[in-house]
Amino acid sequence: MKKILTSVFLLTLVACSSAKKAAVVERPVEDVKHTEIKKEYEVRDASSNFRPGWIEDAEVWAKQNEKDTDKNRFFSYESEPKVTRGAACDIAKANARVDIAGEITTYIEKTLGTTQEGNASVDLNNPKLSPLKEYMENTLAEKIQSMVHGAAVVKTYWEQREYKKSMGAKEDFKAYTCSVLIRMEGERLKKSVDEAASFVVKQVDDPEAKENVKKALQNVSENFIKARKGEI
Repeated sequence: MKKILTSVFLLTLVACSSAKKAAVVERPVEDVKHTEIKKEYEVRDASSNFRPGWIEDAEVWAKQNEKDTDKNRFFSYESEPKVTRGAACDIAKANARVDIAGEITTYIEKTLGTTQEGNASVDLNNPKLSPLKEYMENTLAEKIQSMVHGAAVVKTYWEQREYKKSMGAKEDFKAYTCSVLIRMEGERLKKSVDEAASFVVKQVDDPEAKENVKKALQNVSENFIKARKGEI
């Protein structure tokens, strides 16, 4: 009798266990609900039925859409609200190159401010490097803009927005924003970064400090490309 009861008990456990596993497998996976960023405007008109992914991350978009990311690099820029669509898009096209120059400048500053294995550290607060620090803060980005050759606008996207105080805007008004996708050959981009690094080295007069800066920037163009691709 005990053997029969034990067998029944074990069969019940197995059946329950199987039922639980089946329930887990068959239960539909719930969609992840993302909290949307609160917007202070309503889109009244746009050049597309959806907001392109390249606006948020041009490199990720390029990979997902099977663009030639081995040969080219991709950037994007979105303008501030402007009175007319033409003004917004003109500013976006012009400032996209400014944005690229700013990104290169920031990366060079970051590289110099970080000690790398095999390179002597560079202390930008060292009095010997004060001219270099001033040059990077006030001149380098503008200088790099003239080196950004071959940056081509390949896509544009604009929105007509109605900003509302009731949604968080400072006042009620209507304006246009424009975004551009920029494509630039990787080799040209590397050349621009190398030229920028060369200008930085030339700003240092002290021989020892100059050598340290030169060592710190010796692979800056390759590392810049890798960083944009998410490889480092």
